[in-house]
Amino acid sequence: MEILAEIGHALWIAFAMFWEILWPLILGFGLSGVVQAVVSKGEMSKLLPDDSPKTLAIATGLGSASSSCSYAAVALARSIFRRGGNFSAAMAFELASTNLVAELSIIIIVLMGWQFALAEFAGGPLMVAIVAVLFRLLLSRKLVKQAKEQADKGIKGAMEGHAEMDMSVEGQSFWQRISSPEAITATSHYFVMDWAMVWKDIAGGLLIAGAVSAWVPQNFWKTLFLTSHPVAATIWGPIIGPIVAVLSFVCSVGNIPLAAVLWNGGISFGGVIAFIYADLIVLPIINIYRKYYGWKATAFVVGIFYFAMAAAALIIESVFRILGLIPQGRKAQVIEASISFNYTTVLNVIFLLVAGFLVIRFLKTGGPKMLAHMD
Repeated sequence: MEILAEIGHALWIAFAMFWEILWPLILGFGLSGVVQAVVSKGEMSKLLPDDSPKTLAIATGLGSASSSCSYAAVALARSIFRRGGNFSAAMAFELASTNLVAELSIIIIVLMGWQFALAEFAGGPLMVAIVAVLFRLLLSRKLVKQAKEQADKGIKGAMEGHAEMDMSVEGQSFWQRISSPEAITATSHYFVMDWAMVWKDIAGGLLIAGAVSAWVPQNFWKTLFLTSHPVAATIWGPIIGPIVAVLSFVCSVGNIPLAAVLWNGGISFGGVIAFIYADLIVLPIINIYRKYYGWKATAFVVGIFYFAMAAAALIIESVFRILGLIPQGRKAQVIEASISFNYTTVLNVIFLLVAGFLVIRFLKTGGPKMLAHMD
């Protein structure tokens, strides 16, 4: 009975966190669907021909207007590369797609606070800049050629259909496009497709966070994160954070609940930011890199990404510490004692109605048939 009680406690924590982030998820994926409905994927490769600062800025902007699903971001980055886009620019797009999107920021604010969302948003472009510089210095033409040859084999990874899907509305003004029936239909399709892509990561992240919060004692985290040695903890956090992410297998927005648990457990500010950044180097994603680009390019990309994530997080923590922006308490919203009639419940009901409208639109406009060909 005690084991069942512990399992029940972990499941309750997972559900409570889900209830807390439900409306932000719907809002975020809705906004992402709107943006994708007016941004053409077909033009991306033409806009990313080299690794100049202008091109990298465009890649970062396009990434922030894309889906937050890590698997879709990786698949679309390869598609851009295969169509003639620059490899460094494609990687910049990939990084922005999973770190600078609206849904991620909204969930971070709700669970952890605005300081973490600001750090994530400020560190994203910094991480892209670090990767771009290191690619310029260390990436050989031979390795890029090998990666291109492997990419052109078209080996299947994950979410290939979504990477190729383009329902964007063109040829009108922005407001005409965004309010047209075609854009509403496209938004509904992207909304449902994004949910279909990431629900496993969200569920996995919530279950892992619930289990970790319920079963792992605080002393373990304090020891792991060197909380009794503040200076060492500041340096160690950005190093260990991505490693925890790699071992957790969770990516996309699914790693935010676990990030909240880690923050409450004592990881440094930079450590939790590095953990969030690291959804692009979890083990399933590394395996997809191997299929897409080969082992040599994979090892290079993962190594550079890891360094950039840790370095950007450490720099951001240093700047935030100087500015006095690091939260003093560790009170990330992990669990409510009960589900009550409060603003969270009201917003969940409102946004569930919005989600219902989009799902009905999806079902009435050929969505299920398209969904069957997404992967």
